[in-house]
Amino acid sequence: MVELIDETARTKSIVLDAPEWAGHSPGQHLDVRLTAEDGYQAQRSYSIASAPADEHLVITVERLDDGEVSPYLTDELRVGDVFELRGPIGGYFVWRQSISRPLLMLAGGSGVVPFRSMLRDWATGPRSQTPRLLYSSRSLEHVIFRTELEAFSRDGVDVQITLTRESPTGWRGHRGRIDSPLLEGLAFPIADDPIAYICGPSGFVEAASQALLELGYPPARIRTERFGPSGS
Repeated sequence: MVELIDETARTKSIVLDAPEWAGHSPGQHLDVRLTAEDGYQAQRSYSIASAPADEHLVITVERLDDGEVSPYLTDELRVGDVFELRGPIGGYFVWRQSISRPLLMLAGGSGVVPFRSMLRDWATGPRSQTPRLLYSSRSLEHVIFRTELEAFSRDGVDVQITLTRESPTGWRGHRGRIDSPLLEGLAFPIADDPIAYICGPSGFVEAASQALLELGYPPARIRTERFGPSGS
């Protein structure tokens, strides 16, 4: 591990030196395995935050108080530490530059991580379409990659943030959860033949998927990645 980057009070990006890494596609994940001195092992999956062309492999981890792996990665890990990786994993929740359909990304909390990989890859390609990211967060302080998302917005990505619990004075963005009324105004029209990716907690993914189906999105155009409360 070569660098730790504070993203929020509970979330860190872990920059890895993985010379034997075979490469990945945006949207894939990997497994992290930790081994204690007594031989006990714990393994968890994390989405890859870096683009395929980035110099280093990056994962971004949110600390869960009852987690078995995330507290170590966010609180105890130090530069130079070594741990096992397995991957890349997954072929369904993958975006490639050759996909020319309008790209809609719906993120809940740390579900924004694989979309950073997609957006960084989009920025290096032909930019044949303008991606749209709708990101649901408890508060502005919980928004992961906030500075980078602002840069993406200036670079042509349509970034929309909705805050579900707290909003600062003068907040002009959206409030509340991602639901049918919100998506009716923000989702790409069906006539544009978009493709949607949804990532976040299970409840968020189910609700957002149902909302898109109600708007007429074909199931084949909705790809999901979910995680539960005990996933870290």
